[in-house]
Order: sequence, then C-alpha cells, then structure tokens
Amino acid sequence: MKNTSSGLNKLIKVLYLALIVFFLYLPIGTLMVLSFNSSKSMGSWQGFSLRWYKEMFSNAELMEALGNTLTIALWASIIATVIGVMACIAMNAMTDRKRSFFMGVNNIPLLNADIVTGISIMMSFLLFGISLNYGTVLFAHITFCIPYVILSVMPKFRQLENHTYEAALDLGASPLYAFFKVVLPDIMPGIVSGFLLSFTMSVDDFVITHFTRGAGINTLSTLIYSQLKIGVRPTMFALSTVIFVVVLLILVVSNFVRGDEEEEAKKAAASGKEYVYKGGMSTKRTLAIILCVVVAMAVAVRFTPSTPGEVGDKGVVYVYNFGDYIDPELVDAFQEETGYTVVCDYFDTNEEMYPVIKNNTADYDVICASDYMIDKLIKEDLLLELEFGQIPNIQYLSQNIRDFMEEFDPGMYYSAPHTWGTYGIIYNSALVDEEDFGDEVSWGILWDEKYAGKIIMPNSIREGDMVAAKLLGYSMNTTDEGEMREITDKLIEQKPLVYSYANDNARDLMIGENAYMAVITSGDVLYAQEDNENLAYVVPVEGTEVWTDCWAVPKSCQNYDGAMAWINFMYSYDAAVANFEYLTYAIPNTQLDDYVYEDYIEGETELQDIGIVNPPEDILARCETLKNLGPEGDDMYSKYWKEFKSK
Repeated sequence: MKNTSSGLNKLIKVLYLALIVFFLYLPIGTLMVLSFNSSKSMGSWQGFSLRWYKEMFSNAELMEALGNTLTIALWASIIATVIGVMACIAMNAMTDRKRSFFMGVNNIPLLNADIVTGISIMMSFLLFGISLNYGTVLFAHITFCIPYVILSVMPKFRQLENHTYEAALDLGASPLYAFFKVVLPDIMPGIVSGFLLSFTMSVDDFVITHFTRGAGINTLSTLIYSQLKIGVRPTMFALSTVIFVVVLLILVVSNFVRGDEEEEAKKAAASGKEYVYKGGMSTKRTLAIILCVVVAMAVAVRFTPSTPGEVGDKGVVYVYNFGDYIDPELVDAFQEETGYTVVCDYFDTNEEMYPVIKNNTADYDVICASDYMIDKLIKEDLLLELEFGQIPNIQYLSQNIRDFMEEFDPGMYYSAPHTWGTYGIIYNSALVDEEDFGDEVSWGILWDEKYAGKIIMPNSIREGDMVAAKLLGYSMNTTDEGEMREITDKLIEQKPLVYSYANDNARDLMIGENAYMAVITSGDVLYAQEDNENLAYVVPVEGTEVWTDCWAVPKSCQNYDGAMAWINFMYSYDAAVANFEYLTYAIPNTQLDDYVYEDYIEGETELQDIGIVNPPEDILARCETLKNLGPEGDDMYSKYWKEFKSK
C-alpha cells in the first residue's frame, strides 16, 4: 500500500511538471510549426515549406532590425557590466549605511515602470536638444542595464573574504594585480550573470526603445509592433525559431561543459585526495561563454545596419510609414533609379504617428497617413502642399478615388493616395445559407440569431460604430447624441451573437473557418481567398466606409525634392504592381487596370474587373469617408464605446 501511494505521488508530480512544461512551450512549438507553413495565414496548413526562411534572410529591413537588436544589446551589456562592476567596487568600500542607501537607489529603476523610464529618458534628450538616434537607444539601454549588473555582482562582493585580498597586498602584489588574481575570480559568476541578464533584458525591451529611437532605427520588437496594421508576416516566425534554436544550442553546450568541479571532486575522491574548490568558474565554462560572446559579436557585426553616412548623390529621404506597407524591395529600386538614399521608419497607428509630427520629434520627409488624419494634419497646418509638377505619374491616379479625396483634402493639394478600399462582410459561402447572401445583403445579417457565435465584429471604435450606424440609416460621422445612443444600444443588442471582436486576425479566423462571417477591410479579402476559396465579400446595401491611406509631406521636411521623387516613384507601373502583389490592397493606379491577376475564385482576371479591388459606381455611391470629428466628437465616441465594451 505504501509503495502504491509513493508511486502515485511520483506520477502526479511527473504529470504536474509535464503540464507546466507543455503550457510553457506550446506557444513556442506552435510558432515553430507555423514557420514551416507555406501559407501566409495562421488559419490553415498548406504544406511544409522553407519559404519564410528564404524570405527572412533576403529581407533587408528584418536583417537590419536584427543587427540593431544584437549590437545594441551587446554593447549595452558590455558597457553596463564595466560600469556596474566599478560601482560595486566603490560601494563595497562604503559603510553599511551608505551602501544600503545606494543599493536602494539602484533598486528604484528595477521597480519603476518601463514607460516612466522611457519617457523620462526621451524628455531628457529633447530638453538638451539631442536628436533621437541609434546612440540615444544605446545610452538608454546602458542606463537600465546597470542596476541589473549591480544586483548580480554586489552579493559576490559581500561573500568575499577581505583577508585574502589583504594577504596578497602584504605579499607584495599591487592593488590592481591582487584584484585580477584574487577578487575577480570570485566575483566572476556574478559578472557573467549580470552580463547575460543585461543582454537578455536589452534584446527583450520594447517600451524604452520605442521612446528613445530615432528615424530609421528599428529593433525586432519595434519592427514587429509596427506590422500590426496588416498582420505580422511569417518571416518573423522563422526568425523567432532561429533565435530559439540558437539559445537552445547554447544551453546544451553550457550543460556539456558544466560540472567540471564535480568531476574533479570525484577524481580526487577516487584517488584518496581531498578536493579543494578553487573558486570562480571552470575553464571550460569560461571558454564556452567567451565563445558565445565572440559568436554574438560576429553575428552583430555581420548584420550591423548601414547608416545615412553612405548617402546617395541627392541626399537622404526619411520615410515614415505603417509597418510592412510597401514591398521592401522597392526601397533599393528607388535608390538605384533616383540616386537618393532612403531611411524608413515605421508606426502602427495614425495616433502613434500624430504626436511625432505634431511635436517635431523627428524630421521626416514623407509620411503615410489615413484620410481622417490627413484632414486633421491639414487643419493644424502641419503639411506642405505637393508640387504636382514634380509628380508626373499622378496622371495615373484612378478617377473613382478623387471624389472621396474631396471630403478630407479638398482640391487634393496636400496628399496623394497610396492604397484604398472599403469595409464589408467576408463570409464563407459553404457555411451560410445561400439565400441570405443574394443580390442585396444588409448589415442586419450580423444580427441574425441563426448565426449566433459565428460572427466577427471590428474591435475598433469608428468601424464598429459604422456598422450599426449604417444599419440604422445614420452617417458614420454622426455627432448627434441621440443617434449615438441608438448605435450603442444596437451594438449591445448584438453582443450575445458575436464570436469575437477582432481586427487583424479576423482574416485568419475566417480562413480557419472559426466563424461564418466577419466585418473586414477589402484589402484582406484577396489575401484570405488564397487559402480558402469558399470566402466571398460583399458591401451591404446600406453603404459603408471608403478608406484611403495617403502620402503627404510634413512641414518638418528637409528634402522636399526627394519627397516628390518618392511619391512619383510609387505611382510608377513597376512600383504599383509590386505593392499590389505584396499587399493585395487596392492601388489607385489606372496602369493596373489591365494587369492580370490570378484570382483564386475566378481565375485569371483583369484588376479592373475585380469588384473587391475596383468597386463599381453603384457601391461607391453608397459610401462615405471617415472624418476627423475633433476632440469633442472623439470624446463622445469614446464614452459610448466604453459603455458598450463594459456591458
């Protein structure tokens, strides 16, 4: 009975441990599997492929971000370790009261929120007129890494036996020689721990980097964040897998060289000798760590980003764009064709971009912004007029988008469209009732109880409210309190029927057939149809939103001619085709009308005949553009949205 009970206890412990390990590594395992999926979507498996690994190594932006991440982490860790050890030497010589005081001061940054540290460092740079760049990020990382080094090294100093160091001095050793021969070996484990902890924290950091980086400086964390608008690409899965495997190999090597002291102790015991621990680290482990550092440095040097020091004949063009919103190969093509050097920087939302332009924290020559934000920037006098004489390719701008431009940029003086599209309902034709999606479909289908638990709605204020507003016959830009009350009540009524409120991952949920229908932007439909041919798209009869993302030039522009050259290049045939094939978003360029697209539903079709990309006039007549409602309007929408979300 006792043996049975003991065996059961062991089994429970093993299962408990296995469960913990399973949940810890399940996300990593999922990511690794998806990195070998030939599909761009997480929603379906389309076969084994190394496609994303090939694209990863050929993606210059990704490799540059990796180079920045490694070089910043490496140098920040080295410098922070040196400074931290020197600080520990000084603190070790202090009285207990002074040492306790400085250790308390050291612990404050560790307990402080990263956002407070990031903002305070950024404001310090701006206060002294220091422009944000690679150096400011490095300085910030050194600053927050130092406390981790001190926290790791100081306990080792407290464990030292001072008489050993003093004995070395008495025997004629110089203070420096005694430190390296007596003190350093004993504190080396703390130094290595502090260095590795600093390196890990630096690689992992996003918040502080986000606030202290300048134009064109991206680490892996900031690059991933900037891609949220259209979804993180599988190349990131491939890179994450590579990083995980490298870390795993380092741990395996570390385990192989570990335990030298135990082996020596066993040998000594076998020979009848007494083993005396010499302190410090084993030679093998030290060599292994040095090897890892050398490899990290080699990789970092290999991927060190090029800087604007090697500029083209016509200078540098600084572009501020949504993450992953153009074909990356177009940057090199533009540089070769025009002689300009391009430095790209990225953001996730218009609201993230706005304060950068408003406060002029970085000088950008070209920005990409959505329609309502263009309207806001124009009203606040933050944009320069475009010189269309320098943009001859603007002649190819599609006519059907020009009328909507009048709603946020009358006369089209300040902006030039990059992409555009509509919001509508994507549905799985194999799962819904055919009669529900005939010639005319209403937004009311999203309130049909027979589809309860199979509906995806937008997780954003304006688009979510737009659906209910159109169903009720109101404008999506209404500022009437009574109408907003009805809109909110309508959304609350629908809540029990909704499977999920999602933005970017709505397409993946539809590809994986987790839901029957979703409100989605037309730009994601062709992407989704590549992996699920049962998906179709419709714009409801009540009308919808037409959105436009445009190129514009802020008043802080330093290279106006370069900005005009960039916009003109984006309207060239080759650039338009490359962007459409990369994004599958509609590009408002008449040169693409005859471009033949391998439609996954209809086969080879000219773009002008694909309603998703080129909506017919009767649909556009029922659409309107999202407008900037000002602070009072924004506050009202936020108030009602919070009420809806809290129900």
